[in-house]
Amino acid sequence: MRVISGACKGRILKAVPGSSTRPTTDKVKEAIFNMIGPYFDGGLGLDLFAGSGGLGIEALSRGLSKVIFVDKDKKAIQIIHENIKTCGLMEQSEVYLNSAERALKAIIKRGLVFDFIFLDPPYKKQQIPKILETIDKENLLSESGAIVCEHSADVHLPEKAGNFIRKKYEQYGIIAVSIYIYGSEH
Repeated sequence: MRVISGACKGRILKAVPGSSTRPTTDKVKEAIFNMIGPYFDGGLGLDLFAGSGGLGIEALSRGLSKVIFVDKDKKAIQIIHENIKTCGLMEQSEVYLNSAERALKAIIKRGLVFDFIFLDPPYKKQQIPKILETIDKENLLSESGAIVCEHSADVHLPEKAGNFIRKKYEQYGIIAVSIYIYGSEH
């Protein structure tokens, strides 16, 4: 697993040991950033089920100003810290050991609004529709922002979720990526 492009291109990232976390493959990561970028001129990102931090680190490498990483696994948090240190991205990163639900509550209290939100929850515990609802209700996404959802190809996410519409859907074997943006009526 490596950083594919940008300032940290080629840096090797550690994966979380064990089978509890499934890192995004380089092929899927490349496809995601081709859909939403590929490069950014600043902005704030949220990597909500961060795992090893690969998606958030790739976003920082490609130009986001700051990313908040959240995971509820202590091993994952340790690996995220190691990976952002390897890439020299400590100043642009906040890392929290927390559940997605509790992290969203803390984010709402802080009044943060994100340009990109990455959702890659455990496939067996699909929480994406509920999280999309919270993001919409609490206005956590900027007007021109995007939500990137990585999920099992056999999970069918809705075309619309609150004020969000699914702009893109791609399938890569057993993995699918759905990208949501605000609909025109928002």
